[in-house]
Amino acid sequence: MWLGPEEVLVANALWVTERANPFFVLQRRRGHGKGGGLTGLLVGTLDVVLDSSARVAPYRILHQTQDSQVYWTVACGSSRKEITKHWEWLENNLLQTLSIFDNEEDITTFVKGKIHGIIAEENKNLQPQGDEDPGKFKEAELKMRKQFGMPEGEKLVNYYSCSYWKGRVPRQGWLYLSVNHLCFYSFLLGKEVSLVVQWVDVTRLEKNATLLFPESIRVDTRDQELFFSMFLNIGETFKLMEQLANLAMRQLLDSEGFLEEKALPRPTRPHRNISALKRDLDARAKNECYRATFRLPRDERLDGHTGCTLWTPFNKLHIPGQMFISSNYICFASKEEDACHLIIPLRERPPAPAEAADQPSPTSPLGGRQGSSVQEAPTASQGLLKLFQGNSPMEDLGAKGAKEKMKEESWDIHFFEYGRGVCMYRTAKTRELVLKGIPESLRGELWLLFSGAWNEMVTHPGYYAELVEKSMGKYSLATEEIERDLHRSMPEHPAFQNELGIAALRRVLTAYAFRNPTIGYCQAMNIVTSVLLLYGSEEEAFWLLVALCERMLPDYYNTRVVGALVDQGIFEELTRDFLPQLSEKMQDLGVISSISLSWFLTLFLSVMPFESAVVIVDCFFYEGIKVILQVALAILDANMEQLLGCGDEGEAMTVLGRYLDNVVNKQSVSPPIPHLHALLTSGDDPPAEVDIFDLLKVSYEKFSSLRADDIEQMRFKQRLKVIQSLEDTAKRSVVRAIPGDIGFSIEELEDLYMVFKAKHLASQYWGGSRPTAVRRDPSLPYLEQYRIDASQFRELFTSLTPWACGTHTPVLAGRMFRLLDENRDSLINFKEFVTGMSGMYHGDLTDKLKALYKLHLPPALSPEEAESALEATHYFTEDSSSEASPLASDLDLFLPWEAQETPRQEEQERGGNEDGQEKRGEEKATSPPDYRHYLRMWAKEKEVQKETIKDLPKMNQEQFIELCKTLYNMFSEDPMEQALYHAIATVASLLLRIGEVGKKFAAPTGRKPRAGAAEEDEPPAPDPTQDPALELQPPAAGDPQSKAGGDTHLGKAPQETQVVGDGGGGEGRGSPSQLLSDDETKDDMSMSSYSVVSTGSLQCEDLADDTVLVGAEARGPPAPTRGGGTVDTDWCISFEQILASILTESVLVNFFEKRVDIGLKIKDQKKVERQFSTSSDLEQSGVSG
Repeated sequence: MWLGPEEVLVANALWVTERANPFFVLQRRRGHGKGGGLTGLLVGTLDVVLDSSARVAPYRILHQTQDSQVYWTVACGSSRKEITKHWEWLENNLLQTLSIFDNEEDITTFVKGKIHGIIAEENKNLQPQGDEDPGKFKEAELKMRKQFGMPEGEKLVNYYSCSYWKGRVPRQGWLYLSVNHLCFYSFLLGKEVSLVVQWVDVTRLEKNATLLFPESIRVDTRDQELFFSMFLNIGETFKLMEQLANLAMRQLLDSEGFLEEKALPRPTRPHRNISALKRDLDARAKNECYRATFRLPRDERLDGHTGCTLWTPFNKLHIPGQMFISSNYICFASKEEDACHLIIPLRERPPAPAEAADQPSPTSPLGGRQGSSVQEAPTASQGLLKLFQGNSPMEDLGAKGAKEKMKEESWDIHFFEYGRGVCMYRTAKTRELVLKGIPESLRGELWLLFSGAWNEMVTHPGYYAELVEKSMGKYSLATEEIERDLHRSMPEHPAFQNELGIAALRRVLTAYAFRNPTIGYCQAMNIVTSVLLLYGSEEEAFWLLVALCERMLPDYYNTRVVGALVDQGIFEELTRDFLPQLSEKMQDLGVISSISLSWFLTLFLSVMPFESAVVIVDCFFYEGIKVILQVALAILDANMEQLLGCGDEGEAMTVLGRYLDNVVNKQSVSPPIPHLHALLTSGDDPPAEVDIFDLLKVSYEKFSSLRADDIEQMRFKQRLKVIQSLEDTAKRSVVRAIPGDIGFSIEELEDLYMVFKAKHLASQYWGGSRPTAVRRDPSLPYLEQYRIDASQFRELFTSLTPWACGTHTPVLAGRMFRLLDENRDSLINFKEFVTGMSGMYHGDLTDKLKALYKLHLPPALSPEEAESALEATHYFTEDSSSEASPLASDLDLFLPWEAQETPRQEEQERGGNEDGQEKRGEEKATSPPDYRHYLRMWAKEKEVQKETIKDLPKMNQEQFIELCKTLYNMFSEDPMEQALYHAIATVASLLLRIGEVGKKFAAPTGRKPRAGAAEEDEPPAPDPTQDPALELQPPAAGDPQSKAGGDTHLGKAPQETQVVGDGGGGEGRGSPSQLLSDDETKDDMSMSSYSVVSTGSLQCEDLADDTVLVGAEARGPPAPTRGGGTVDTDWCISFEQILASILTESVLVNFFEKRVDIGLKIKDQKKVERQFSTSSDLEQSGVSG
């Protein structure tokens, strides 16, 4: 790599000069390459500890002039090959020119200018690819890729100098954080440490300080605990690691969302030594914080922020804080948390209520709440509560009515002072009013405001109506679940005891399922939505549901309720911190996991009386999840004594249930609604009533130290645990789904699953447009979530198969993939993968041979490999006797649909009418149907049919060639290579003879019907030049089998058959040009077969595709063919014959029965995935090439 010339004062320190000329010196770093001794070790250690880029460039070229003591670096290289290329360019292009100059200063100026020009030219070529990272960072990325064997697609985010604690000894080195991996490298006095951890494998990530480890970062996986310390800026490093681990968890949770987020925006100006990805991740973190603080839509991007003061008219003060600007909003947040928050939307004024009221659709968007008449659109303009509560004046409600009136007046005063709507100043006063309870008449409006749903509703006019129209009449699993739950949604409330409320709930839930199919519908959404509909129109309820599911309760309502499980983990952690006495007891009883899901998923709506729970929902929309956690802790605290005395989970649940049933709202003006959560009664007196406002007050007094930032930090920590726990559950479920007769142990299956999953995830890292990269759906059954394509299977097969076939292995892998891919979607799941592996590793000789045999029959043979083989099989089925052959039905299973189409049409033409008449006659003559017969028939169909060796179709000549080719390649690296070659040659010779004998028996029965049915079957016409003497033979000339290439060789005796390759007229290596004589055959048949077959087949490339097996007959010359060769279509062999022949050779039996430990193969595969380059010249050049 050319470098911008930099001054070097001491040229020979730590470097060895290898080449020199009057103007340039090529140097090698001491300790690099062979030898080096103690100096080399010291230099290597210094490179790692002091200079991150030194080990990237072990070679360099310096420019020097004779009288000058100053040297200039002009190039560096990671391998001898690379640096030699630069050296040769300098010698060929510059030496002659430089010799003309008289002044040494001119020489140096010219060289520097030339090098700068080369660098500028290279950069100009790279410019269209976007902003390039600065040189130092680029070198570190190059080093990471070479050191850890990463592909080009793996992008480095940042790197840090730190120590890794191995035991109690710190190893100083460099920590590389890439998009998908955490890597560490250290080289100290000859001791090398290299670590690679995938982010998706991280189960715990935290910053801590102990006596043993000073301030350090702990990274846990399922297998190991890693500690890193001595960072220059541990806060920045930890924050970046958190972001990367979060991205990985998002990938496991929702691959679609991960792929959308993967394309990070490029910055406009790169800063020195900071990667573009690092800046993008920082920008993403700021965006997320900005959106969460001000409850803004998910697509809002922060453009910038600055310190400022805000003049507040309500108290006539300048309040210091930060101003945030994005494309659609200007926001302000004071330094003091509750002093003032302000949101100013940059958009046009929304339509006034009167303008929007004339919309005809009941689901049309309305700017206000008093638009159309109740008769026309009862659910469009107002909440259901107003329709079903009745309009009794406040005066009739006594003290409650007066209290409600006071609340309304308090809010009116607040609106007058602080503003109303989106631009309202939000201060500590606002929170006080929310805690005192929002009046019924304002609840819907303020929920929309505090949740941010109002912003989205105003910016998407007509969106909800459009969704309702699109989703109307559409059927899916989500709509089925919605229908099932509609009548379970607050059945005690009059609003949902009639079709009006049920229809509104159906439309909102269905529209959301249509908007977000990833979530679709989850239980508990119906309860929350029904409450939202009580206080707002359908459209308002819809946008509130969007705000809940997508922003305020992230991942709560997906198929695995991950968000609720995460917050449950936070709840357990907070219980340990705030209520340590109770925490251990609750863990023993297992209560927290039972209560928290129902409390969090429904925001207490399903476990508390309705009037009380909505007060908690008021606070939730203003404060977020911290209110729910505070109230939950206050409930446990209030019941601590009773819970400590509980003996089991049921008793604890009863205590909590009775307490929650008696949380009342004495200020509610709504008629009391019977609470159907659980009418838990016992012999004791019912517990005393608890006022909801008292409960809220206690929760804020005792647990108000909770902060939103801390909760987000805890969410990250718990998300790692929850998602990895779900992944472990998925692994166990998948392993349990594998049949017991598969042969692998549970541990082996789990290891295989991890390797399989890693291969799938690699397609998302670097796969680009691969089908596997976009096909992962977390809602699918566990078995179908991770799948791999043919190229990924080929890589796994090559590293795990016990049948290594050298260059032939990828071909065998392709056949195995086609055999396993039963649904033909070009992807296989883990069960199919393990089935294929088991066939090679487990079972006896017969099972393994059966697996190998199937790999050489359709569908394992690809159409290109076995086009003629398929047609030969087709020929066998037609050429059999007039009675239906069992072989034909078996072969039909292996033929693709197109191959079966022609014979089926012919059968229909020949016998369709007769069959139809027979069937109709049978139907008429049949007595009333015997249902037991059908039940027995269906039961038989459901039974797994154990395949026997008799079920396997016969193998034709071309397929047998492929089998021989595979076997020869399989034996090529075995210690018993020669003995195996001799044995397989003997077996092949025997099988060829058996095929010949079978052909003689089959020939008369095959030709007789053929002659009689020539007109019906219409075989292809023979070549006009064909010899009439060939009429008695099968029609090889017209048969598509003739596509096989190669020369045709005939023996002298009918029983003599050899393997012959087209070797260019017999001159090629391993391709005998003449056949053995009868005498040689009589002398030693086994040896003669061995000598011909093995020499022609020792290498995969020698036994070419156009090789043919010919049953030689002395009746006449061969038929001319298009390809110049022929395949004997009458020749076939069965699996039983192959098995019997192999059993005669003990060396073959031993080969297939020998046990291979797949555990060692899996370990090797993991090493391959985490390989790192060594510093040898050879490997360095290999990598750079």
